[in-house]
Amino acid sequence: MALPKHAFGLDVIAHVGTLRYAHHRSVTEMHHALRERQMVIAPRTVTDLLARYDARLSLTLNDPHRLERITQSQGRVIFALDGLQPDVGHEVLWVLRDCLSGEVLLAQSLLSATQHDVATLLNQVKEALTVPIIAVLSDGPHAIRKAVQRAFPHVPHQLCHFHYLREAATPIYEADRHAKKALKKYVRGVRPLERQMEGRTEAESKIIRGYYSAMRSALTDDGRPSLAASGLKLHDRLRATLAS
Repeated sequence: MALPKHAFGLDVIAHVGTLRYAHHRSVTEMHHALRERQMVIAPRTVTDLLARYDARLSLTLNDPHRLERITQSQGRVIFALDGLQPDVGHEVLWVLRDCLSGEVLLAQSLLSATQHDVATLLNQVKEALTVPIIAVLSDGPHAIRKAVQRAFPHVPHQLCHFHYLREAATPIYEADRHAKKALKKYVRGVRPLERQMEGRTEAESKIIRGYYSAMRSALTDDGRPSLAASGLKLHDRLRATLAS
């Protein structure tokens, strides 16, 4: 479905927003991803679609009765906050989300991330809610901790479990990174061999090119330690390719 006077559908607008804010892609990377989906689109149009996504998100989040509808039934709020900076030197997108319902309570871009700016956002949510805030969750930067203490002096503030796990898994991450580096040595030189198969149309050549593509994809596929270690992932994918 496309909105009136719009060349692209709502699914494309939503996909652009996901690429930007969930996968941290630049406009160039988003344009390339859309072209890979056989879409004829210009880079400037990608920027326009992102602006339309932001506008619709803002309309949704600024609904004065939205927070009341979401939180009234559960009777309390546990919210998490974090700042996302897609490009260095640009605005920081701050997102405050309710952990119980999974809904975004507030999303706003700021030029800075000072204690005062973050506290102002927290107070906006505090004033809009009619139910108590019983806990706050964040990744623990100094500005956020001070802002939470300022806005909610009597509310428990817990650091994110993922960051605890990431710090605890540092030795595993280093070992996995070393293993991936060692594995890459065994599959270097794939691209020259792949070029030798270009232009050949027999069935075996197509199959071989498929294997080369799978190997190159495995080399660039990263994971997030310790729950998804990229070295182990590469090892498993290479073994699967070999077995095939």
